[in-house]
Amino acid sequence: MDFDLSWILLGLPLAFALGWLASRMDLRQIRQENRQAPKAYFKGLNFLLNEQQDKAIDAFIEAVQKDPDTSELHFALGNLFRRRGEYHRAVRVHEHLLSRADLSKEDRDRAQHGLAQDFLKAGLLDRAEEALRRLEGTSHEAQARLALLAIYERSRDWEQAADIARRMQTSHQGDFSGRLAHYLCEQAHEQTSNAQLQAATPLLLEAVHIAPQSPRPRLELARVQHRLNQSQAAWQTLQELAQATPQSFPLAVPLMLEVAAAAGQQEAAAQLLRSRYAQAPSLDLLDALVALNVAPTTEPDSDSRDWYVQHLGQEPSLVAATKWLAGEKLVHEEHHPAVQKALEHASKPLTRYRCAACGFEARQHFWHCPGCQSWDSYPARRVEEL
Repeated sequence: MDFDLSWILLGLPLAFALGWLASRMDLRQIRQENRQAPKAYFKGLNFLLNEQQDKAIDAFIEAVQKDPDTSELHFALGNLFRRRGEYHRAVRVHEHLLSRADLSKEDRDRAQHGLAQDFLKAGLLDRAEEALRRLEGTSHEAQARLALLAIYERSRDWEQAADIARRMQTSHQGDFSGRLAHYLCEQAHEQTSNAQLQAATPLLLEAVHIAPQSPRPRLELARVQHRLNQSQAAWQTLQELAQATPQSFPLAVPLMLEVAAAAGQQEAAAQLLRSRYAQAPSLDLLDALVALNVAPTTEPDSDSRDWYVQHLGQEPSLVAATKWLAGEKLVHEEHHPAVQKALEHASKPLTRYRCAACGFEARQHFWHCPGCQSWDSYPARRVEEL
């Protein structure tokens, strides 16, 4: 059978025409898809700006389906899911990003940070910790360490918290000396709770060295020394506290009275209390002077209750007035118990401590606010004295 070359000559233009038509169709489809993807993206952005998150998510999902290689759309979806509380969907988005081999290192770190935030918001602290630790050495390292610090505080893992605080202090991410001192004090408190007083002492000494202007390490150290029957050492520590942080000295007054009695330093304690009261009058200091039967001034006074009246001359105080009135005789003595009870009820809230950050009030002083989790937010003065 002879092969006819004319068919080849006729087929070449036809093949060329078909190829040209196919390329035109492909280009038209690509252009159409490229127009649709930005259109869906901007539609989602418009819904997001109008706080229509449901419609924004639908638009972004449509855009991702048409252009699955766009990482920015995935990040936008992940953030939207997390804000809506759909943490499992946010996790899936960020895990999908991390599984892509073509993702740049910057986007990979960003996706890892987003995944850690998903776990944090979902309350999965163990998985959040693992995700955050993978951000060491990245541009998100500082934020990851702060988040890890919050996790360890929340779980009361003070040893790990201290390690993170040391790293942040070393890398000059801020001054964490006060926070680190608290972590060491918390570790010491756990040791003393287990009757390991000797093990608590070096922790507290390190805390004093790290944060010499913080009152808690010296206060806790004096308490441990007192329990170890080292009364003279405890007295010396309390004297250092009064000199280093005089504004916090009222917190140490109850312990100081015990230590002074054990060390035979009642007279020195009275002088210290009188000196501090002259500089900054406080009901805690005045109560201690009354307990020692020492007048707050050098003038002799026959009745210690009258010292509360003298205090009223310096600061108006319902608490001091209530304590003075407790021993007074009224004209209508039969009404005295009811009046006294009413005054005590009214003055009781004034003896609380109040957080300066959130306003949470408590009968005892806290170093770590149970309301807002702030450190050192409680002044050493009662509500009435603020």
